[in-house]
Amino acid sequence: MPTQATAAPGTFPAWVLHHAKVRGARPAMREKDLGIWQTMTWADVASQVRALANGLAALGVRPGEHVAIVGENRPRLYLSMMAAQAIGAIPVPLYQDAVAQEMLYVLQDAEVRVAIVEDQEQVDKMLEAADSCPDMAFVVYDDPRGLRNYQEDKLLAFECLMEMGRDYAAAHPSFVDEAIAAIKPDDAAAMFYTSGTTGKPKGVMLSHHALIDRALAIQELENLTDREDVLAYLPPAWIGQNMFSYTQFLVTGFTVNHPESPETVSIDMHDIGPTYYFAPPRVLEGLLTHVMIRMEDASAVKRKLFHAFMKLARRVGVRILDKDPTVNAWDRCKYALGNFMVYGPLRNALGMSRVRIAYTAGEAIGPDLFVFYRSIGINLKQLYGSTETSVFVCVQSDGQVRSDTVGPPVKGVDIRVSENGEIQVKSPGMFKGYYRNPEATAESYTPDGWYRTGDAGYLDTDGQLKIIDRAKDVGKLADGSLFAPKYIENKLKFFQHIKEAVAFGANMSQVCAFINIDLEAVGNWAERRGLPYAGYTDLASKPEVYELIRDCVNQVNADLASDPKLAGSQVSRFLILHKELDPDDDELTRTRKVRRAFIAQKYGVLVDALFQGKGNQFIETEVKFEDGRSGRISADLKILAATVYPGNTKKAA
Repeated sequence: MPTQATAAPGTFPAWVLHHAKVRGARPAMREKDLGIWQTMTWADVASQVRALANGLAALGVRPGEHVAIVGENRPRLYLSMMAAQAIGAIPVPLYQDAVAQEMLYVLQDAEVRVAIVEDQEQVDKMLEAADSCPDMAFVVYDDPRGLRNYQEDKLLAFECLMEMGRDYAAAHPSFVDEAIAAIKPDDAAAMFYTSGTTGKPKGVMLSHHALIDRALAIQELENLTDREDVLAYLPPAWIGQNMFSYTQFLVTGFTVNHPESPETVSIDMHDIGPTYYFAPPRVLEGLLTHVMIRMEDASAVKRKLFHAFMKLARRVGVRILDKDPTVNAWDRCKYALGNFMVYGPLRNALGMSRVRIAYTAGEAIGPDLFVFYRSIGINLKQLYGSTETSVFVCVQSDGQVRSDTVGPPVKGVDIRVSENGEIQVKSPGMFKGYYRNPEATAESYTPDGWYRTGDAGYLDTDGQLKIIDRAKDVGKLADGSLFAPKYIENKLKFFQHIKEAVAFGANMSQVCAFINIDLEAVGNWAERRGLPYAGYTDLASKPEVYELIRDCVNQVNADLASDPKLAGSQVSRFLILHKELDPDDDELTRTRKVRRAFIAQKYGVLVDALFQGKGNQFIETEVKFEDGRSGRISADLKILAATVYPGNTKKAA
């Protein structure tokens, strides 16, 4: 395997050619179609990338031009990104679940002339946006289902693009090789748009060198080989997914597997058994929720066995995973029995039996959730980074994994903490700048050239980085106590009955919270108790559900009471929202991060009611449906008090 000590290729097209030469017969990509896994070798990849690159040239795509890529994880969309890069163009992945109006800004800002999309749904969005995008000349589609009667001149089938490419290659046989040779490592390789939580999305330009350097650093750190299997199931427009299943894939040369559909990801996980796995906390929360639902439906004997062995796992499982020699022989024997009876079957149920390295990132993970996975023998580690830093800034090392840190800086990265607690970074993976936005680019750096992450934290005595929260979100209560809302929210979301939480309390005398229940978990709980309900809003208003959630909040408060820094941040009052927070309603980003300021403004009447001590509050909210229609839902929401426990509230230094 190439390492940083060898003359590694400097651009993505060069890596494609390298793998075709070195491991041409090895599987590069698999796709499940009609229940059958289809395999594409590295030689196949290189051949198809050549044809597509020529096809894009035939459409008039030139170096530096942006090509939109929209859809789920599909081999043809990945090949299209490689083909665009092969001729010096810049792929711009868009979130496939965004509505046309959201995509419009990116299409206009990036001056997209060619879009390559997955299916009819994405074609419809492109055609809707095309009226406001005069530059849009071609929409190439992969899946033809439903498009037979479309007559728009802009539309072009993927097979037609391939055929155009073969014709162009016959007339210009050396074009692709010359185009690849002309690409420089510092040229832009891809552009990812930020979620726009504080304004218009910004196009983050990342070079071949920045992305490849970070992938090589992780390859060396984790001893990755071309024998790894990865499941590509997260949005390709998210830099985290792109780094793992595209950048790392092209640098290391392992196999990327594409699920049949988002609904079959769990089944496909079992089929493939990935060895290298990546999931944001929300996915891990969802998996744990499914496990706990199944356990609640199990027999009393199985439930008792599960809880007994999980108590043992929480006590010694992480230490055994970290090869701690101080774990006594009797505990090791009991854990081995638990591995046979509970942990092994549980890992298999999660599709993680073969996982060698698992990462979580995107937002902070609750310590309880993190410890759960590690305690059952899954080598889950945290990493820290952002789109602007090509993801990898800090990564936890084997044997040095703690729930409260994200690890030390990765090779090549320097970190400092400013006087106000903001983490600042220098790295080989830094972005080239924000597209057509030099002012924002300049603002993102300090006068002496350090990138401002916007996160608050500190380096501990072991040199590991500890993230507190977003710098703008960390605050203090009225009595001066530390208030870190994300930390509180993550502890609440560990419970399978809570899907989302939003905590408020900065400059206030107490902490209050909005809760979103998990419809599947709470619905299952209600059905087993014969509690009828008609949808989310009805279930969320049930007195029995409020008591269920109050018990969860009380458990979090009891835990917070033992923490000197956060004892004052116990949740005093809460309500259960009448609707699920939704990206389509601008309450969450497309990566499902809470847009705290927007929620506080949108539901200001509820926030006021919480802090004013009211027992209920009426609210009417506009919502957007999947088909683009709008509607309104209303409810009179109950507000309950939680138990606040006495604790060590001595101010920590």
